[in-house]
Amino acid sequence: MEWIQYVIIIAVLLIIALIVIKVNKKDFNEEINKLLKYLGGKENIINAECNLSRFKVILKDISIVDKEGIQKLGAKGIVEIDNQLKIIFDKDSKQLKEYIKEIIK
Repeated sequence: MEWIQYVIIIAVLLIIALIVIKVNKKDFNEEINKLLKYLGGKENIINAECNLSRFKVILKDISIVDKEGIQKLGAKGIVEIDNQLKIIFDKDSKQLKEYIKEIIK
């Protein structure tokens, strides 16, 4: 009879883990959409690249970028060079690049 209790506990833990994963993915997508808005919209993005923790984006018009908004999303730093922004986002940089590349195709 004890094994039934263990099976129930494991099932409940799996359900909780799945819920947490789904909620975190939804939050990430919301954050990406905010980042796109802060970068001036997908029409403003020419290219996106990532290098370790840095997310580099080449823009048409850098003057419409909301750097304060990007900082609020958790950017550790932003460097502006000509029409490029290098944003330090730590571990999320690669995911950001893949998502934005899909959107700007």
